[in-house]
Amino acid sequence: MPRILIADDEKVIADSLVRILNDNGYEASAVYSGEEAVETAVRTKPDIVLTDVVMGLMSGVVAAMMIRRSLPECRVILISGQAGIEPLLQVAESKGHAFELLPKPIEPERLLQYLKDGKPVVSD
Repeated sequence: MPRILIADDEKVIADSLVRILNDNGYEASAVYSGEEAVETAVRTKPDIVLTDVVMGLMSGVVAAMMIRRSLPECRVILISGQAGIEPLLQVAESKGHAFELLPKPIEPERLLQYLKDGKPVVSD
């Protein structure tokens, strides 16, 4: 059973994603900041980290880069409902990191299909 760490400073979103994933055969848990994401990922070694891009002090992109340095095999998926995150992604790419990106809001069926297939499901 894949272990997934959700990081989102919007607790309702993080907790909802955990519930959806746990109900569908994943072992998911949530944290609510980039700092917690790094600390928890290094300690628990999840298979997948699903992190919001825009969070308090540490962005999800910075957290993702730190997690990837410690856990190079961990699949990191960024989620964002914000426009204008391209500069953050460009910084990551300039440092040799390319991450998957899913737009918010995340529809449960599409998220589950994406995790299963490893690619986005294009909307109709």
